[in-house]
Amino acid sequence: MDFLVFSGPAFWAALLSIIVANILLSGDNAVVIALASRNLPPVQQKKAIFWGSAAAIISRVVLTITAVQLLTLPYLKIIGAILLLYIGVQLLADSGEEEDMHAHPNIWGAIRTILVADLVMSLDNVLAVAAAAQKGPEETRLLLLIIGLGLSIPLIIFGSALLLKVMDRFPIIITLGAGLLGLLAGGMLVEDPAIKESMQAAFEDAHMIFEGIGVAIVLLVGTYLKKKQKHKEAA
Repeated sequence: MDFLVFSGPAFWAALLSIIVANILLSGDNAVVIALASRNLPPVQQKKAIFWGSAAAIISRVVLTITAVQLLTLPYLKIIGAILLLYIGVQLLADSGEEEDMHAHPNIWGAIRTILVADLVMSLDNVLAVAAAAQKGPEETRLLLLIIGLGLSIPLIIFGSALLLKVMDRFPIIITLGAGLLGLLAGGMLVEDPAIKESMQAAFEDAHMIFEGIGVAIVLLVGTYLKKKQKHKEAA
């Protein structure tokens, strides 16, 4: 590979585009990471944030390479939307856990939740990153993806740590974060190639309608399960 390509404006413009895209797209990932690790002790929170973020970036690199092919598969986004709804409901339902639950942390469970949620949410996000990489010299595009996504790790880690502190002071953030996952799930569902055209034909603003439905499902079901768990503990 000619190392002169690394000093060219095309390479640096592409790298900057990837970093900017990641900053804009990493907000939902930071929310999931913070939600999934909030019930862990402080030391394990840091580990869950680090390893969850690292796993998220690695999965995003892999997805970016195959994103165009993956997103053309019918029903994949529908499955992803259902998974995202499930994760949102569980995260909200678990927000009712008492402080003594901290004595039984499950760091691997938190990392698993982070990884699954990121895989689902990244199906759309990676397209923006892949498009940004196309601006660079052809022989550097894969390297651009890896460098750019790797640089986003500290951004996600910082965002997650900041959200954890905010959640401690303002628990409503947990509900808002879970609702965000419902919104993303609703939008993802109507974008599936198998039903996209029929949905848009049937509903004038299908995207907004199903995003609202997704938020409602997560908030209603998650709140119901949280209250049910509290009643069970009280009994």
